[in-house]
Amino acid sequence: MPLKIIVIGATGTLGSAVARHLTARGHEVVRAARRGPVPVDLADPVSLDALFATVRDVDAVICCAASGRLTSLDSPSDEEFTTGLDGKLLGQVHLVRRALHHLRDGGAVILTSGTFAEPTPGGAFGALVNAGLDAFVRAAAVELPRGLRLDVVSPGWITETLAGLGLDPAEGTPADEVARAYVDLLDTLVPRAAETRSPRPAEPATLAQ
Repeated sequence: MPLKIIVIGATGTLGSAVARHLTARGHEVVRAARRGPVPVDLADPVSLDALFATVRDVDAVICCAASGRLTSLDSPSDEEFTTGLDGKLLGQVHLVRRALHHLRDGGAVILTSGTFAEPTPGGAFGALVNAGLDAFVRAAAVELPRGLRLDVVSPGWITETLAGLGLDPAEGTPADEVARAYVDLLDTLVPRAAETRSPRPAEPATLAQ
């Protein structure tokens, strides 16, 4: 059964891949982004309110906009060091709090945290944010009403992102492969979504590098 799905960050490398896979399966995809056809900014709760006031009768929300940057422990200011707090962490928390009032019964929200095989210089605050998101999802999932589901995907480095940074892309996972993990997780959380897919081997819901 086709679903109506908001993809936040749909103009980015990962979000566009997720939106493409969902569209290929016959779902109705609402592409939302800071500079997309449907504007939204995770760091601005008012824009989240406007999103759900504009887009109605939604079955699922997939958030791929939760990016951050590497900031060294001795960054000049607390504001610079805590980049990602308002968007990636609190923004996704605010998103869930609003979505639970607007999703159809049995719907789902999928967030994005992150994981890395080894500690990364400049990644201390990012690790804190990711751990906080993972803990939030585990604790909040039991409070959701009306059969709603909440989960999180924790990808490592994405190949295209590494290439854009001038780093070795071989250390990452292609965006297309990571996107399939989001779509497969949606099939698990909202079983009626799987009715639109073509049979193929399942992919892991969480990818780590």
